[in-house]
Amino acid sequence: MRSLFKRLVADANIPTEEHQLKNRFNQLAKADGSQLSNDSRYSPFWRIITALVTKPVLWLIDLLIDQVLPNAFLQHARGRYLDILAWAVHIERKPATNAEGVIEFHRANTQAAITIPQNTAVQSVAINGIIYEVKTTTATTFAEGELITKAPVKATEPGKAYNLAPGYYAILPNPINGITQVTNPDGWLTTPGADEETDEALRWRARNQFGAVNQWHTDSVYRSLIAQFAGIDSRHIYFEHNAPRGPGTANAFILFAADTPADEYLEKINQYIQSEGNHGHGDDLQVFALPEKAFDIKLNVWPNTFLTEGNKQQLKTNIEHFIKAAFRESTTDNYQPTQVSPRSRFSFSKLTQELHRQFADIDSLHFENTDIVSELWLPQINSLTVVLHD
Repeated sequence: MRSLFKRLVADANIPTEEHQLKNRFNQLAKADGSQLSNDSRYSPFWRIITALVTKPVLWLIDLLIDQVLPNAFLQHARGRYLDILAWAVHIERKPATNAEGVIEFHRANTQAAITIPQNTAVQSVAINGIIYEVKTTTATTFAEGELITKAPVKATEPGKAYNLAPGYYAILPNPINGITQVTNPDGWLTTPGADEETDEALRWRARNQFGAVNQWHTDSVYRSLIAQFAGIDSRHIYFEHNAPRGPGTANAFILFAADTPADEYLEKINQYIQSEGNHGHGDDLQVFALPEKAFDIKLNVWPNTFLTEGNKQQLKTNIEHFIKAAFRESTTDNYQPTQVSPRSRFSFSKLTQELHRQFADIDSLHFENTDIVSELWLPQINSLTVVLHD
């Protein structure tokens, strides 16, 4: 990028290198009738004069090339400069938000009265050495005869990394007498957590605004409306246009960063579009989570023979977390595999390469799966089996 703007400045006949500036300064000095005769390259006086002139100019030119010009264009702008360009098209960077949802608490005895206190911590298993934690937001008491109760929780820190798949939040660091199990069930998220909107996501959302200013409700308009909500990237909204419910109807499918939130979150989006009048005349657009298709994944691993049994089991656990991250059961905050996407090919040979790069203690591995070629649906894990071999 710097070379592009440096070339633009050079094309305007502005020197961009220190030696070019010194030569231009000498030319201008002579052209203006300078009477200085001690202009030898070894002259301390002339070197000081030249440096005092050329250095500040070089700083200004570098500022022009590295900051002013790139940040004048939406394609290249970053940080606060991008915020200004986004403001010009009536959008602002989305802030980081905390994940909110419900956690199930199980008990074996219905006779004793048990209350889950407010601020009860529930933690995840360690993922690449990081433990995620949510806390109950209100006190919750088991009803008479109830073996399972649900308590509302909120992540202790903002970020999409807390949007873990069902079953990850399963540890009570401070045990509660009578509670035998704790877990986050299917659809546990009521509001997904989100990181502060990245420059790239904001850039694409701002770019979309140029197609959303017309008087008709096109894809760009609906994309802009939906992408306002936390945890939704405008690049991860897919439309189905073939009148699925008759003329004037369309569907929008959302790919979430990790676990799909509960139905009530999608209901908020649909209510905003349909009931609050944010749709075109005669339009019937409905928003759904992207459909999923589950697969059984089996992997054979031959670890380094010098590993202890404990290290082998830890390697197996880490490999499972890595594969689950590839299938979007957690975000790429901990591991960065290539993730499954709709309308694409998911390559197990590429996943094999990435596992080798991530874990040096793997001597060999083999997936018993062929590549997954997806349509307008997201591949998911039905079962994951990792077998260690001697």
